Amino acid sequence: MPDIKIEGKIGGNAADAIEPHAKALYDRPGVRVVAVVELAHSERTQPAPDSEKNASVKLRISGLELPSKEQAETVREVMQALHFQRTAAGTLEEDGSITLTQPTLDMAVTMLSGQEVARLRAGLGHWERYASKAARDPNLSQTQLAKELRIVAQGLSSVLSRVPVDGD
Repeated sequence: MPDIKIEGKIGGNAADAIEPHAKALYDRPGVRVVAVVELAHSERTQPAPDSEKNASVKLRISGLELPSKEQAETVREVMQALHFQRTAAGTLEEDGSITLTQPTLDMAVTMLSGQEVARLRAGLGHWERYASKAARDPNLSQTQLAKELRIVAQGLSSVLSRVPVDGD
């Protein structure tokens, strides 16, 4: 896994956005602020195959916005929702149900992500209909059924990882 490095100096629109906050940030050592940040790839290092160094990618802050005091909590909630979706885990049981891990359940108590639930439900519904249609087709050979199953698996993977499948 490549190391990730962030360039130390920001410029352009990102600098313009944070400049009005510079004095307040300076005057409050240890302060934390939330921000919406866009990172751009600026450089990569690929060591020789026999080198003991890690590959690395350098990113620069290309966009940055700091929310107002009133908006900060909403941005924190967005961060929590993204963290929850990225780290949610569970076990697929034999009957097809999913048992969520205790840490996931603990986070879910304080956060429900209706948009993600709706997105997953829509994706699962699509692939269930697709799989059912293939399963009902008496003219499909075993090879064709295997191909359809691979398509369903790829589709489900797409729903889980949010990567579009060809033709979507």
